[in-house]
Amino acid sequence: MTVAGLVFSNVYDGALPELTARRTMAAVPFGGRYRLFDFALSNMVNSGISRVGVITHNNYHSLLGHIGNGKDWDMSRRSGGIKILPPLVRAYENGGANILPTTRLEALEGVIGFIASSAEENILFSDCDTVCNIDLRELFEAHRRSGAGATVLIKKMTIKERLGSGQRYFCEVGEDGFLTDVYAAGRGSFSGDLLTDIIIFKKDYLLSELSRAISHGGRDFYRDVLAVSVENGQVFSHRFEGTLMRISSLEDYFDHSMSLLEKEVRDSLFCNLSRPILTKVRNSPPTVYKEGSSVKNSYIADGCTIEGSVENSIIFRGVKISRGASVRNCVIMQDSVIGRNAELCYAISDKDVAVRDGRKLFGYKSVPLFMPKGANI
Repeated sequence: MTVAGLVFSNVYDGALPELTARRTMAAVPFGGRYRLFDFALSNMVNSGISRVGVITHNNYHSLLGHIGNGKDWDMSRRSGGIKILPPLVRAYENGGANILPTTRLEALEGVIGFIASSAEENILFSDCDTVCNIDLRELFEAHRRSGAGATVLIKKMTIKERLGSGQRYFCEVGEDGFLTDVYAAGRGSFSGDLLTDIIIFKKDYLLSELSRAISHGGRDFYRDVLAVSVENGQVFSHRFEGTLMRISSLEDYFDHSMSLLEKEVRDSLFCNLSRPILTKVRNSPPTVYKEGSSVKNSYIADGCTIEGSVENSIIFRGVKISRGASVRNCVIMQDSVIGRNAELCYAISDKDVAVRDGRKLFGYKSVPLFMPKGANI
């Protein structure tokens, strides 16, 4: 059974506007040294997929710089590898306005050529707002056994997770494992499972369904493609029981980042030697802990200089915490500098932020203070 991958890099950008103003959702930093894209791509690579298309929309310069030629994921290949699929821009007669695709279905219409030209028999979809480490070969096997046109990865969520799920879709599953209903968050019962947006299609079935939906003026992938397939009994399910994080807001981003301080969560994501989460290599020196520094329950990447105190925080590569500074319950991204005697609590700093000496900045757990990229505070 052969599979090609399709990654949606911009879907749900609007859920995290603070961090996607200058980058795609795929390029959002996470976990000290990773981008959200790394989880989707690593899951594919670790499951034997060697051909991946990345659907882009806008603001993807940062993502291109991160991917490079794909060598860090062993995807720099003459045959297969990573292919960036730019948006299909249509020119209409009304003044020649250029119109970008606005829905998932329109984005798929723009990459039908990639799908049709793939030699693989199946196409796997994945979004970039999902953080998990999964053996997709189990999904592939469930898909093969079912004989269905599509198989979706589902996850049981708590009531709290459902209420904070944003623009998500849920499903009801029959005793035979086939889906019986698909509905948007808040419009169905609380008994359903979350659709993780990791879906595998038979290629020919996908092409026929896309052609049907597009020819009938469809715009919504879930309503015009997936829901119709559910009605026709063509969508099977495979349940995932491991750690899975969905990022629907800045609060979600902060909460899931803080969960990395729990050993069980870190182990489930990063400690499976057969399924490593791969990322762009940056040859940084080890972190330096100066005399008088203090670090408690924190996740600190390489290349940092720690002179002050850090507690319950995620510190990315190349960050400097100056002498006398106190950083508690924070996410501090790459190459930021926290000045002398500054104090931060419940804050998220984007890249290259400078907090000047003596500043005191406080947020709240449910409303973390956000400092945009390159800010000088």
